[in-house]
Amino acid sequence: MAFLTHLLACIFGTGAWVAINGLWVELPLIVNDLPEGWYLPSYLTILIQMANIGPLFVTIMHKVKPGWLKEIIVIYTILILGIIALFLLAFFWKETTWIAGQLHSTGFLILTFFLSVVDCTSSVTFLPFMMQLQPKYITTYFIGEGLSGLIPGLLSLIQGVGMIKCVNVTQNENETLAWLNATDDYHIVTQYLPANFSVQIFLFLLSIMMVFCLVAFFFLTRQSQKDSSSTSLLQSMVTLNSYSTNDLSCNTGPSDQSKSTEDIIHNSETSSDNKVNYSWGHYVLIYFLTGWVNALTNGVLPSIQTYSCMPYGNLAYHLSAALGSMANPLACLIAMFLPSRSLMFLVLLSVVGTGFGAYNMMTAVMSPCPILQNSHWGIVLIVISWVLFIGTLSYVKVMIGIILRSKSHSALVWCGAAVQLGSMIGALVMFPLVNVYGFFRSADLCNMSCPR
Repeated sequence: MAFLTHLLACIFGTGAWVAINGLWVELPLIVNDLPEGWYLPSYLTILIQMANIGPLFVTIMHKVKPGWLKEIIVIYTILILGIIALFLLAFFWKETTWIAGQLHSTGFLILTFFLSVVDCTSSVTFLPFMMQLQPKYITTYFIGEGLSGLIPGLLSLIQGVGMIKCVNVTQNENETLAWLNATDDYHIVTQYLPANFSVQIFLFLLSIMMVFCLVAFFFLTRQSQKDSSSTSLLQSMVTLNSYSTNDLSCNTGPSDQSKSTEDIIHNSETSSDNKVNYSWGHYVLIYFLTGWVNALTNGVLPSIQTYSCMPYGNLAYHLSAALGSMANPLACLIAMFLPSRSLMFLVLLSVVGTGFGAYNMMTAVMSPCPILQNSHWGIVLIVISWVLFIGTLSYVKVMIGIILRSKSHSALVWCGAAVQLGSMIGALVMFPLVNVYGFFRSADLCNMSCPR
């Protein structure tokens, strides 16, 4: 039964960000058919930040009217909304409309906004719900959340997203004089290879994953109800035992052998969760780390991954994306078997992860000609740097979740709010640098002229 619950928690976690992660890895195919082209990622970033209205509403309601907004109802609502939006997106993602004299992909943008609301709201609802289950299942949930990026990434690799070839193209300077053997202009262009299956099939697969998440959540709610019933039965047995002990000893005063139910339950949870008493300063540090780590992993670095990896070749980009996605669930497994609640260790690990992120940022700034570009060591270093960046900071995120889970339900809600705030700040900082000021330069693998 425990294994089944672990499996359900993992499947439930995959629904957290599978929709948006799937759209990000599918962008190299989508942009070729939509009028926004490569400006589409900037639109996607803005839509995700606008979708923070979902977690903001949940957080405010939790503060103003605690208990009024039931998490189970909210989760059911957003999961069903996600399934419907993905299903419709598979049919209408190419639909366009003329707005203010320009053609826009309204079908894709509108449905993507609803998917963003679903995924953003999951940050402040999924974790608090997991608190209703035993603490050992929360790490499994984080593994599933990591798989929400890994599985779409693997699907995109199978699909062949972004695979290119360099083709020689000949153009006559003057086509009217072609019969006179006019001078030919030879140049190389980058062409994307056709995918192994369509965008529509990819979106259907994502919707199926959301269906699995909904089914897993249904069974997890039943399991949480059983756990609540078991807890109530335990409280009744402890209370009955307390009264029996008092009667047998004929003691009218407080008995050392008969602790209150709350104390026994509290001590049991404390021993199982290894609770540590933190000061308010410690909690400020924990929430700061939460915002900082998520700003880097969800906002800053994803915006420049193509600039960081593509100059080293298509293989480096795909390895960084795929292995980086694998690093997330691997870090969750390590946290399960080798947990560390030391704040000093988590701060140190955050600094190390930030260092790897700084290296990735440096290569992006130097694009299209970063260091060690024409060396195999350059490929090895950039892939390792991205994997360790994601792995170290994922471990920090998991341990922060475990620490706050042992505090209270409210702590996890505010943890989700810190996740979204950090992600929003990171994205808003990078948006003008990438899309407005053109601070980063893309690399054309077929037409790069860098010194060797």
